[in-house]
Amino acid sequence: MSQATYNKMWTDAQKDLDIQLWREREEFLEPEKDHVKAFKMLAASYIKYIQISRNLGTAHDRLIHQQKRTVIRQVLDGVMGRILEIKKEMVDLENSEFHYVDNILEDLKLLPEDLEVPIPRYFIKENLEVLQQREKILDQILLNAGLQTQKPVKAMAFEEAIRMIQVAERARQGRCRAAFMKQIYLEEKRKRQTKHQVQMGPSPDAAATCIQKVWHGYIQRKKTEKMREEEMIFLGMSLPPHLQAMSMLQMPAGQVDSLQGEVQKTHEEVFIKDKLREMEGLDIKETLQDQISQCFIECRHIIGKFPDYPTEEAGGSMAILSQKTPEQVAAELAAKKEMALQKQDQKGKKEKEERKDKTKGEKPLKTGKKKEEEGWKMAPSNFLSIMEEGNSQYKAVWQNREEGRDFLQDHDPELIKEEKREEVEEEIRVQVDQLMQQKLEKLRLAVDGEKSEKQKKGRKREKKKKTTTRKKITEMEEDLTPDRTIDSLYRELVEEGLLIKAKSVNLSDYVGEYSYLGTTLRQVDIEPMPSLADVRQLIALYGILPLGSQTVHEKAPLVKALLLAGPAGVGKKMLVHAICTETGANLFNLSASNIARKYPGKSGLQMMLHKVLKVAKQLQPSVVWIGDTEKIFSKAVPKAEEEMNLKHLEKILPKFLKALKAQDRVLLVGTTNRPFDANLKPFCKVYQKIILIPRPDYASRFVLWKHIILQNGGVITSSLNISCLAKVSDGFTPGHIIQAVQAVLSELRLLQMTRKPLTTAEFVTSLARQDPVYIEEEETFKAWYAKTPLGKARIRALADKEKVPKGKTNKGKGKK
Repeated sequence: MSQATYNKMWTDAQKDLDIQLWREREEFLEPEKDHVKAFKMLAASYIKYIQISRNLGTAHDRLIHQQKRTVIRQVLDGVMGRILEIKKEMVDLENSEFHYVDNILEDLKLLPEDLEVPIPRYFIKENLEVLQQREKILDQILLNAGLQTQKPVKAMAFEEAIRMIQVAERARQGRCRAAFMKQIYLEEKRKRQTKHQVQMGPSPDAAATCIQKVWHGYIQRKKTEKMREEEMIFLGMSLPPHLQAMSMLQMPAGQVDSLQGEVQKTHEEVFIKDKLREMEGLDIKETLQDQISQCFIECRHIIGKFPDYPTEEAGGSMAILSQKTPEQVAAELAAKKEMALQKQDQKGKKEKEERKDKTKGEKPLKTGKKKEEEGWKMAPSNFLSIMEEGNSQYKAVWQNREEGRDFLQDHDPELIKEEKREEVEEEIRVQVDQLMQQKLEKLRLAVDGEKSEKQKKGRKREKKKKTTTRKKITEMEEDLTPDRTIDSLYRELVEEGLLIKAKSVNLSDYVGEYSYLGTTLRQVDIEPMPSLADVRQLIALYGILPLGSQTVHEKAPLVKALLLAGPAGVGKKMLVHAICTETGANLFNLSASNIARKYPGKSGLQMMLHKVLKVAKQLQPSVVWIGDTEKIFSKAVPKAEEEMNLKHLEKILPKFLKALKAQDRVLLVGTTNRPFDANLKPFCKVYQKIILIPRPDYASRFVLWKHIILQNGGVITSSLNISCLAKVSDGFTPGHIIQAVQAVLSELRLLQMTRKPLTTAEFVTSLARQDPVYIEEEETFKAWYAKTPLGKARIRALADKEKVPKGKTNKGKGKK
């Protein structure tokens, strides 16, 4: 598609965003008592923001214009953060991580695929060089340490090599002899056929008519093909030959432009900056010198002496030029005094209220009841200001912009000049400050006869300030590895096997279908099990979007730890690798089997977590994965696992999470097959978000069978009934289905597929050798999830819904 198409996509997204911001200002300000209506409002805006994010992401990825991409990037970060904020409100309203919005999708005339959370490509694209360099370093360290995953080439003995060559040579001679004998046989057969044709051949007229038929058919086919092409060109459904040749050449050119966009931007910005420095540098320097010297003269005239030149920390010449009149200074001082008095009054009122609350414990309950009576109200947002700023910038600069003559669509030099002019002024200002300090010293010596003693005092003050900063650094938390560099720690963690290479798996490879029975089951007060598509959506929201964008991670609702719970084979490890692949994150494996006997004792585990945290913060984004995490919080440690000292991690992990701040893009991900073996309270304190992954339903199994068979080289024909396989495989996980397909589709079976198509019985017999996930195991997972904080809140909310109508009817009977 052309750049005009993506420009139109951007304008449509901005229009939708403008409408959505108006709705935010109008609808979400007033409290809403009806929770069902509030949830519908939130779900509608959630779906709308996902559509806007998808359009903005494609426009940002495909547009070449650099200034446009920066504006789109700002708005896109704001939209992604707003999606996470609305998701948090939806979870608080429904007390559930999974939502079903079939009715809203019907009203908006959308498909369930439109609910998929789009992942921007700039997460990887902008850091591609760094990630490739890091991957090379990791491969080199693994190779040097002897930990490479590639199978080593076996050294062959001399006799074995001779035997292999002899076998190959005999096979070659046999093939040559077989080909020679076949050629002799065909020649003899051809001679026999020619003799028979001479004796019993067709007449010349019959042979001529046969040739004419073939020739006329060939000519007619060519004519019909040409007529069809002309008709398609006339209808505008295909290009003429000369334009088609140009488009084939332009396709790789467009790809090169999109890939080289960042390089073009840097070169153009440097060029324009140098040009500005040459053209306007002298004028800026002269005006600054005139302004500063005028300030010196005015100060000497008013005060009677020259002023002290401000230091670089105080702002230099900017502090001199931004000085205000005595009246303005007096007004500012008065305003500051009033603000201080107001703060004191507010503190006094708060202290009185706290004392009253301590003496009377009934008052906070009353306020809570008032809040319930007021109804639901949207929490304040950190991203509305970002979106409004980007929207206003679009309206001011890009909305009514004429771009008919801008054929290249790469950059706008005037906008770059406005941005770079400030940088040039700051660079020149530093040079001017040095010159004007010397000029001020000369003026003092010439006019007042003063020496530069105040500068010495200033230096002494600077030294004192340096000592105070050193004291502050010592008061901070101690670094357990102050002498170690990040490179050495990185190498150590790789050699110990704690920092591993993530598999290249995308989130789209986690195949699953939307649950179409969720709304109907909830209407009958039955809590449905989530589908694989719901799980994929939560991984994108809680794992990928915050790790990919720094602004989203800093300002969105912070999720430090994520737990993936479910039976074996549902794809928990695959999702961990998908998070790393989509964001380019480092993967630290702190599973129980991996850290055993590597860092013994409590101090060793503490040192290990310190090294992991230090490297993860420095080389963010990072994912810290703990497999079989229930062993850390287990009720009774078996004797075989006592040497691992995993119980110490139960106390260290909360401290590890406390050390993570909003600017640190580090995510702790735990996976477990048996979460019910762990103590629930410390387990839920560490893991902020718990995602339950069930066995797939019929729709997901149908899609899985089809996808995995095609992925492994199979061909689906009428003899293979996918629907039957989906019904028979009820209770089996995606891992079981993959094993069954790989067992059937061997190399030999793939070669036989042309004459022997695949049948349903082959996969059923392979699947029958595995043990499925029974209903009893799924019920244990449900019962465990009901004991988690969010599960308890969901049960309480459902119980309150049942009590409300009963209470109303009883009150009515009592009144009668």
